[in-house]
Amino acid sequence: MHANSRAIVTQQTAPHEDLSRRVSRALTHPWQKPLASHTRIAFGAARTWLHEQDKPLILDAGCGVGLSTRRLAARFPDHAVIGIDRSADRLSREHGELPDNALLVRADLVDFWRLALQEGWQPARHYLLYPNPYPKPAHLKMRWHGHPVFPALAGLGGELEARSNWRLYLEELALALAQATGREPYLEPCEPSGEYLTPFEHKYHASGQPLWRLTVTLAHRPALLPT
Repeated sequence: MHANSRAIVTQQTAPHEDLSRRVSRALTHPWQKPLASHTRIAFGAARTWLHEQDKPLILDAGCGVGLSTRRLAARFPDHAVIGIDRSADRLSREHGELPDNALLVRADLVDFWRLALQEGWQPARHYLLYPNPYPKPAHLKMRWHGHPVFPALAGLGGELEARSNWRLYLEELALALAQATGREPYLEPCEPSGEYLTPFEHKYHASGQPLWRLTVTLAHRPALLPT
């Protein structure tokens, strides 16, 4: 496959100067956004499914077309894998039969993460695969580590793995996680071997773009999200 995916274009050359302040605010100021009713309903269905699976949980956050959810379910057959995305169109794309240990959920992550934390979910693994990096400096608050929901993401715990074609995004995420949890993530080049987890990973790699991976083991700490 030959691809010509555009590389990240940004005026930002170092971690955002406002990152630490935004993380501190998220950790100390309760976020008052009401939970969307459609996500409550979707979470309820996912909770029932997970109970019936009776397996350790893997979350595939922002799963897009669900290819990564399918491949993670095949890679970890003894786990229950839930892929979450807000786009019904993306989730409806045909990428083969869904394994019995996988579920695709249409929901807003900002609400799903909070509900999962309230429910006491403790994922064994948690994936953030090629999130929108929002590379304009003014859009820091739209990156997960600059968003008010960040403490819920960090508080769920488990083996967190994030991948991106923008190293600076993962450098910021590492700083935010260290600030919030005291854990030091490991950042390294990501050289896909064999099966690509997502279509984006395939396109970026075929375009010759460097890929990066962040990994860290997080404790389950619901109290990180202020109430």
